[in-house]
Amino acid sequence: MSTEPVVDVAGLSVRHRRTVALDRIDLGLGPGVHGLLGPNGAGKTSLIRVLATVSRPTAGRVRILGHELSGHRGLTAVRRRIGYLPQDVGFYPGFTVREFVAYVAWLKEIPAAEAGAAVERAVARAGLADRIDARMKSLSGGMVRRAGIAQAIVNDPDVLLLDEPTAGLDPEQRVEFRSLLRELGASGTVVVSTHLVEDVAVACTGVTLVEGGRVVYRGTPESLAERGAEGGPEGPGEADELGGSPAERGYTAILRAHRAASATPPGARR
Repeated sequence: MSTEPVVDVAGLSVRHRRTVALDRIDLGLGPGVHGLLGPNGAGKTSLIRVLATVSRPTAGRVRILGHELSGHRGLTAVRRRIGYLPQDVGFYPGFTVREFVAYVAWLKEIPAAEAGAAVERAVARAGLADRIDARMKSLSGGMVRRAGIAQAIVNDPDVLLLDEPTAGLDPEQRVEFRSLLRELGASGTVVVSTHLVEDVAVACTGVTLVEGGRVVYRGTPESLAERGAEGGPEGPGEADELGGSPAERGYTAILRAHRAASATPPGARR
């Protein structure tokens, strides 16, 4: 049996003019739900966009489902088998939810005989079955987000890439979405970029923390919470200062420790 990661990134760098968004990232992801955490500007969206084949890396190698993203054939094969929810969902305002999701099903080359059922199934899983024939322009922000989730899963993707998927969802909808994530992660690979640590703690099987365009931590939600008990650079006593849930304390402690180490002159490190 092959042990090759479903998502395999090596030496990945992305630069926007003079800004380094990602700096030589190495990352391998298998089945499950993987939370991608980090502060604003850390490089999460840049990484998701490269994996979604929306943007190209400046350097490095990306392989998804065994296909290199460096050539047309690999890009085409991967695009059929991934789902992608960007931060800003673009749509034609006159489309109904059904038409919006059906359009994406057509782009994903789902056979016409199967597309109708696939659209209805995806919309129902996203919690919008009662609004399937409503115009997109009539939806609230949270409903637009759920329509975006529906289009991302309409092709039952092997790899699902979600950028801030719970933005605009109310607490009850977030709970339902976490359940959907766990369901999707049981049979595929899901990558969730978010700033909500609790979404990761509850729904994810793995955690990757990005800071300054680099991976600074990889582990499980449980190990993240354990780091919260350990505290930051000042030791266990700092945990009391950090506040929040154990996972949130762990997230803050890791960032503080990384920043403290980065600020230390190389000659002073042991």
